[in-house]
Amino acid sequence: MREILGRRRRLRFRRKRGPVQLEAALTCAGDWQWPVLPGVGLKETGSRGDRARGCACPDPECVVPGAHPFDPGILAATTDERMVRWWWANRPTAPIMLATGGCAPCAVSLPAVAGARALTALDGMGMRLGPVVATPTRWSLLVAPYTLEQLGELLFVKDCVPSSLRFHGEGGYLVLPPSETGTGQVRWERAPLPGSAAPWLPDVEAVVDALVEASTSAPGGGSRLAY
Repeated sequence: MREILGRRRRLRFRRKRGPVQLEAALTCAGDWQWPVLPGVGLKETGSRGDRARGCACPDPECVVPGAHPFDPGILAATTDERMVRWWWANRPTAPIMLATGGCAPCAVSLPAVAGARALTALDGMGMRLGPVVATPTRWSLLVAPYTLEQLGELLFVKDCVPSSLRFHGEGGYLVLPPSETGTGQVRWERAPLPGSAAPWLPDVEAVVDALVEASTSAPGGGSRLAY
C-alpha cells in the first residue's frame, strides 16, 4: 500500500511540473545557458483514412520534417526563461532546437549506424565523450564551441575525414530530446548527468581526431564509419 501511495504522489508531482518539452527547454536555457527556440513541429496530412505526419512548414518536400526552426527563426534563440515559458505555453509539444555556436555547444554528427559504431570504437580507445543526441537517422556528439575558422584549420591538416561527418557550428542548430520529429523520437544516447551544472563538453579536435582514427583503423583497411 505504501508503495502504491508513493507512486501516486510521484505521478502527481510530475504532472504539476508540466509538459516534458517545457521542462527540458527550461533546463537547457536556465540551468545550462544553452540558447533554444521551438522547432516548426509536425502536422497531420492526408485524408481521414490515410493520415500521415509531415512538416508544419510550407515546403511539401521538407527533408528534415519538424526538425528545424521556422517561425521564429534561428536568431530568436534565447536563454530567457520568460520567453521559453511563453513559447512552450503556446506550443507545448514543439521540438526543442539548440542554436549551436557562439557560447553554446556545437556538434559533430554521423548517420545512426555509423554513430553507434563510432561510440563503441571511441569507448574502446578510452575517449571521454560529452552528451550524445540520437535520432533514428543521425547521432550527434556534442562538443565545446568552436568557430568556423578553427574548424577550417582543423580539417585542412587532415589527410582524410569520414565523408559521413556533419558539423553543427556557428549559425547552425540541433534538435534536442525529448522532441519528436518526422523521423521519430529524439533521445539521449549519452545523457547529461542529472542535477549537474552545464554538461562537460570535449574539444572538437579531440573528437575529430578520435573519429578519424576509428575510421581508418578498421580491419582490412575499410572504414568503421561507412554506412
